[in-house]
Amino acid sequence: MIHQYKSNGYNIVLDINSGSVHVVDDVVYDVVPLFEENGKQEIIDSLKSKYAVEEIEEAIEEVKELKEAELLYTPDIYRQYITDFKKRETVVKALCLHIAHDCNLACKYCFAEEGEYHGRRALMSYEVGKKALDFLIANSGNRINLEVDFFGGEPLMNWDVVKQLVEYGRSQEKIHNKKFRFTLTTNGVLLNDEIMEFCNREMSNVVLSLDGRKAVNDQMRPFRNGKGSYDLIVPKFQKFAESRNQTNYYVRGTFTRENLDFSQDVIHFADLGFKQMSIEPVVGLPEEPYAIREEDLPQIMEEYDKLAKEYIKRKKEGNGFNFFHFMIDLEQGPCVAKRLSGCGSGTEYLAVTPWGDLYPCHQFVGEEKYLLGNVDTGIIRKDICDEFKLCNVYAKDKCQKCFAKFYCSGGCAANAYKFHDSITDAYDIGCEMQRKRVECAIMIKAALADE
Repeated sequence: MIHQYKSNGYNIVLDINSGSVHVVDDVVYDVVPLFEENGKQEIIDSLKSKYAVEEIEEAIEEVKELKEAELLYTPDIYRQYITDFKKRETVVKALCLHIAHDCNLACKYCFAEEGEYHGRRALMSYEVGKKALDFLIANSGNRINLEVDFFGGEPLMNWDVVKQLVEYGRSQEKIHNKKFRFTLTTNGVLLNDEIMEFCNREMSNVVLSLDGRKAVNDQMRPFRNGKGSYDLIVPKFQKFAESRNQTNYYVRGTFTRENLDFSQDVIHFADLGFKQMSIEPVVGLPEEPYAIREEDLPQIMEEYDKLAKEYIKRKKEGNGFNFFHFMIDLEQGPCVAKRLSGCGSGTEYLAVTPWGDLYPCHQFVGEEKYLLGNVDTGIIRKDICDEFKLCNVYAKDKCQKCFAKFYCSGGCAANAYKFHDSITDAYDIGCEMQRKRVECAIMIKAALADE
């Protein structure tokens, strides 16, 4: 299976099954789609009006050598794993602790309904959080490294419990031969020096929520009284990023139909001095005014191209930044399990509500049909876990001919469920954007190597 495209002056050929990427000249680029189905003379006859016969013959030989080296037209090297993959024993290695089902902002696109998650406002008690960490330790098997993300709502509204749970987790590491990696996602409203100092000591990563330019952010991320949050939050985030030496954090934004020129928001992040950033497309049902629609895709594709070119320019000038969706490993990449199933939701990664209920991930919280159990009972609905274990790129019809399937691993199960009521479907608009991001990321690798 081959995918080829032109981007920013580069001819790129991707061998899907091996992951091999080739930057080629025009002749090889035109030979590639003809090579498998045609003989040498047929290829020459098809292309001799554009190129000299000698050039075509040389290109044919080059493509032949790549095929013999198993760098082009390779067979599916992952399908053989799928039987064993479905039977594999999994352990829980990560929890998303909903430390607060409450928020001090009223973001218009929030899937958590201002932190309430289709239910009541609540703060997780230390006792529930402690049971969640005990559950993680007990269900992690021989795995040493465990991850816990403090999530909300807004986690800083329950800061004392966050600190207590970190202290408890650390106290259990030597006892159980475990190492906790704690992370935090915050809107920054309550951020102060004491919190920054604690996070710099204990949090491996911190996600800072900001949507970009002041007008964009304040329209979508206001306080409950309607006032914008940008002026309060940005100076804190700048100080926090510097205090972490511009590493181990992300400024994370969301773009909507209201700011389809989102490349300008990423550039705004960079101009503010941030080095680690991400901006994600909103996921909203079509009736929502901010939701991205199919007719928006051409502009979105142009924006990713603009952003990729600016990304390359700044990297080459020595004042670059990292953009999450452009960071791609073409040499090793994720392991086979990650390539096939992605984030591990419902099997290796679970969400915990303030009252201790377990769900496949934070986006399923409140969907009662996906309630797995509780920190007191453990997982009761193992059939749901089995359903998620079977959720992989080979279980999704839409993935079969998609060149990006081993990069996105079939996409987000929650988004598929939201739009199609099935975790083995796919969110189509999201797929289009994902394919474009992968193309841009690969082109960037080619451009930065071409110096």
